[in-house]
Amino acid sequence: MDNPREGKNPVNINPENLRFIMGFKLKRFRLEKGLSLSELAEKTNLSVSYLSEIEKGKKYPKPEKILQLAQSLGVPFDDLVSLQVSREADLLPVILSSPVIKEFPFRMYGVSPQDLLALITGDTEKAGALIRTFLEIGRDYDMRVEHLLFAALRSYQQMHLNYFEEIENAAAEFAAGNGWTNNPAIPAESLRHFLEEQHRCRIDEDTLQNYPELQEVRSVWIDGKTPKLLIKSALLPAQKAFIFAREIGYRCLELKERTPVFPSAAMGSFEQLLNDFKASYFAGALLLNRDLLCRDFETFFKRHRWDGSAFLALIERYGVTPKTFLYRLSQLLPQFFGLRDIFFFRINNPAGGERYHLVRMFNMSRMAIPNGIGMREHYCRRWMAIKLLKNLGEQRSNPPNTTLIAAQRSRFLDSGVEVFSITLAGSSPLEKGVNLSGTVSFIVNEHFKKTVGFWDDPAIPRAEVNETCERCGLSEEACRDRAVPPSIHQKQQEQKNRDKILNQLIQNLKQS
Repeated sequence: MDNPREGKNPVNINPENLRFIMGFKLKRFRLEKGLSLSELAEKTNLSVSYLSEIEKGKKYPKPEKILQLAQSLGVPFDDLVSLQVSREADLLPVILSSPVIKEFPFRMYGVSPQDLLALITGDTEKAGALIRTFLEIGRDYDMRVEHLLFAALRSYQQMHLNYFEEIENAAAEFAAGNGWTNNPAIPAESLRHFLEEQHRCRIDEDTLQNYPELQEVRSVWIDGKTPKLLIKSALLPAQKAFIFAREIGYRCLELKERTPVFPSAAMGSFEQLLNDFKASYFAGALLLNRDLLCRDFETFFKRHRWDGSAFLALIERYGVTPKTFLYRLSQLLPQFFGLRDIFFFRINNPAGGERYHLVRMFNMSRMAIPNGIGMREHYCRRWMAIKLLKNLGEQRSNPPNTTLIAAQRSRFLDSGVEVFSITLAGSSPLEKGVNLSGTVSFIVNEHFKKTVGFWDDPAIPRAEVNETCERCGLSEEACRDRAVPPSIHQKQQEQKNRDKILNQLIQNLKQS
């Protein structure tokens, strides 16, 4: 006969899940009987440590020991070994079968599956409410597993100040082994030759051209006896160099699990995502030599006047794309210059259009900067990134590969925090009619002022900014750049006003 305590909540069967279910049930039955681990150990002649490992899902007892446990707890043998779980504990199947739980790198944060099990067992009702809250938030905001994995990767980078010594050293060792240590610009052809000669890789620049549907794909890696690397022939030499360096990174770092397509729109696991990140980090470290670049920026920061042309000359010296250069700064400046309050973002814009899409945000500052808000709202038009993209859209006669550069000091209206931003903008080499910008911003604090000589250059424009037009309290007279009315700000002000009136009413009634 079915036990009335048991529901119809089977869990996916694998050895790890069997251990979790057994551990979950044992702890629940023990707590229901009011027994401590020591008391149960005494009743069963099993050690406390052994019982603890069963409850944590680390061990699965032999049948004769399960029988001892069942008899000591006064429950049927089948209740302990059944794959069914009680209705009040139906969160367990959700956790054990959830793609989020299976793929999320809990161990990276010092949390194990056993810790989750302990949370549920401790108070099933409250733990269930907590975890279901997160699941509902994910559904309401259309958050998929990859969103959480990318968030986990960003947190991993922030924990390490986006600097990874082991990868830096591997890139430096590889460069030294090929005589490139003192060469700021490694030619794409040299990297290509290494892949072809050392790894017997066949590089194909023709095939991808026949698939217009794959416009955004830059390269595809195909494993085999003779591995192939399909690459877009239209890429700039600097972009090809990055892809070649990235492929070398997989091999130097011995990264097996990976995404074959670059850039990838999907992933299979967090390990895959992390390995892709490490290979890209290796490429940046190889192409932008750590010691050379730090020396160059030590000199650059001593300037007392901002010089955009000198900044562009540095990018040209290393033969990389502006995007790669700016992102490399987010790896080195926090570590070697102490500029830790830094954030980097990229915005794309159809040339001449009014929509601006945030396509990348990496925030190492303590400011809460929204990450995906631009899908429905309009970014503040006072940011230099928007201004440069507008200029590109209006100046149709720009020569190919034109890069605009500008610096700006911006003060956030609500918080009063001031940031110093360097923005680069240009046309996309692959997407016709699309312009893109990259910005690296530093919070202007005392350390920034001591480190960067041109921080207070009077020639640098200043602006009051906000996150989006919808959230901005500036009047129409104060801001001529506004794209849409401040709808969210107005609702927030109306709510504040209602709260103020309600509080005053309550106070008046209390005093009467």
